[in-house]
Amino acid sequence: MTTQQPSRPMDPPTDASAALPATPPEALTPSRAAVKPTPARPPRRHTTLTTDLGDLMAVAEGDALAGLYFPGHWHPPAVGTIGSAVSASGDRLFETTRDELAEYFDGERTTFSVPTVTHGDAFSERVWDLLMTIPYGTTTTYGTIARELGNAGLAQRVGQAVGHNPVSILIPCHRVVGADGSLTGFAGGLERKARLLEIEEPREVSESRLF
Repeated sequence: MTTQQPSRPMDPPTDASAALPATPPEALTPSRAAVKPTPARPPRRHTTLTTDLGDLMAVAEGDALAGLYFPGHWHPPAVGTIGSAVSASGDRLFETTRDELAEYFDGERTTFSVPTVTHGDAFSERVWDLLMTIPYGTTTTYGTIARELGNAGLAQRVGQAVGHNPVSILIPCHRVVGADGSLTGFAGGLERKARLLEIEEPREVSESRLF
């Protein structure tokens, strides 16, 4: 007589996913700690500064100057990027900018203490940094800057970056001239460029013009 073995309950169907612990919902998205948010920029504001070269529109971003534009500027700021209009009086940054520009136009200042901020692409920022190294009373060429960047063939691109410099005078794009010394490519107008270079002329050069 055959003895019947007690039946064993059947194992449930094998499901590999069922054997894994449940994934918490927060693990399905990047951790906040792993994502670095882009710092918010301070709100902008703008004013008009009266100077020897006409009224300049000054744009501030927090405690730094983000724009200085001549009337009829070739590359004005984009619509909606200059913030609210304020009076220069009572605004410490604008007052300092106005005072230092006045001293510069009177030939009493060769450098500026006003902080600036720009938001160009990597190439433009490199060009603008090099502009800040051009000494007062001297000039350089687009080709020279291109060579400093490691490629003489970048002269035209350098010219475009120089022309789009948002902070005129303080970032001295007026000190860049053509290979033959000609005045070219100033977004504030060539007459103003000539005037700025004249202000910075060594005394012996300006005095020689009298004879």
